[in-house]
Amino acid sequence: MPVNFAASRTPGSSPLSRAMTRGVFACPANDNDGHGQDDRLLYAALRHFAEHGLGAAQEARMQAKQAFFTGDRERYDWWLGVCRTLDRRLANRLERETDSQARR
Repeated sequence: MPVNFAASRTPGSSPLSRAMTRGVFACPANDNDGHGQDDRLLYAALRHFAEHGLGAAQEARMQAKQAFFTGDRERYDWWLGVCRTLDRRLANRLERETDSQARR
């Protein structure tokens, strides 16, 4: 029975070695846009998340809608900012909804 011998690869080019080393990322993978987010808003969003858990963005959206329909623009902007900090897509959708309501 013949025995075949396969020499090992060089350590730097082996698939296992490449998989175990970390690659260098060209850009961060977060979605922060760096528009100078207010620390007070971030703190409020984190406290709101601690209080409401995964439903915090929905709760902030409801607060913003309530403020919008009562005509309290300052409170609406605050809650929209909290909602945007927690869930940007939900906040953008809310902003589109309220803009269409304001045009009527």
